[in-house]
Amino acid sequence: MADKRDYYEVLGLSKGASEEEIKKAYRKLAKQYHPDMNPGDKEAEAKFKEVNEAYQVLTDPEKRRMYDQFGHAGVDPTYGAGQSGGGNFGGFGGFSGFGFDMGDIGDIFSSFFGGFSQGAARNAPRAGDDIERTVTLTFEEAAFGCSKDVTINRLEQCDVCGGTGAAKGSSPETCPTCHGSGQVRTTRRTVLGTISISSVCSTCGGKGKVVKNPCDACRGNGVLRKSRTIKVKIPAGINHGQSVILRGQGDTGFNGGPNGDLHIEVSIKKHEIFSRDGDTLLCTVPISFTEAALGAEIEIPSLEGPMKYTIPEGVQSGTVFRIKGKGIPKLNSKLRGDYLLTVVVETPRNLTAKQKELLQQLAATMDEKNQTEQKSFFGKMKDKFKS
Repeated sequence: MADKRDYYEVLGLSKGASEEEIKKAYRKLAKQYHPDMNPGDKEAEAKFKEVNEAYQVLTDPEKRRMYDQFGHAGVDPTYGAGQSGGGNFGGFGGFSGFGFDMGDIGDIFSSFFGGFSQGAARNAPRAGDDIERTVTLTFEEAAFGCSKDVTINRLEQCDVCGGTGAAKGSSPETCPTCHGSGQVRTTRRTVLGTISISSVCSTCGGKGKVVKNPCDACRGNGVLRKSRTIKVKIPAGINHGQSVILRGQGDTGFNGGPNGDLHIEVSIKKHEIFSRDGDTLLCTVPISFTEAALGAEIEIPSLEGPMKYTIPEGVQSGTVFRIKGKGIPKLNSKLRGDYLLTVVVETPRNLTAKQKELLQQLAATMDEKNQTEQKSFFGKMKDKFKS
């Protein structure tokens, strides 16, 4: 048997990957190599099987522990059969002289630790795969919430055969080879004695049942891929990159297992005026020189439309005003964040001669005031140093 690729390498992960990272990598690769997405592509089909095999091992805590400790020999009793030189256990190559090879080593591990039979996994309830989609929202839709129709393609139970895979008038039969267990037990004589091992039943492929008369609609698979449009309620206050999860709206489960989930990731379009920091609404508005100097009631934009706001006299460019409760609604709450309004003072342009004269007169009075203030300041500093 050719050496298998490292399961972590198959999923593009490091050995210390979390369960969530494993699931995310699996969903991405399973979608990429799924036979329905690559009809007739044998290479993609092989990679899909490889990805599934890696996922089954790395999401099972006990199997993952054995794999991390012993490699493929810890989870596959047939791995290494027929290889010389000891396979993954290089230092034990001399064992072949005693009449058994690394296949026997794998069988011994299988016997000691209860046997990690793939047949048992195929026969047990298995959850359906999750589905991921992205929806794009306007700034206001994300702020106040909305409903979106999302179209997905998911695996569902065949409604013709009810998921049995058998044609109408017939039903799956118990496998005559494994008698419904999905696995067969064989014994092997080794230097350690006679060992009983389990392996996947080749007749039923580990399912425990055989379909002699397959359903025409699903070709005996019991499932079909169908297009569905799901209405998704987006909560108010959701932010870019966050997700809405619809439980049970993913692919159908197998052998009585639960359906997968539908993950809707949110992408928010940029707004011409507003931005946000969490539930804080941010906006910058220009004001005139006279409004900044004398103060004024100005009209500013808000999420509900234009609103009045009073600017105090003498405000400086870049000043930030906080307006309580006028920001983004807090997720899953009736409260709202604040609105941070930044004012920028615009310098007047294209002045008339009269306007320039008036500004010069103003500048002169401002210079006299500034000179008086400077004299007072330096006088105080001089007295301070003397003391």
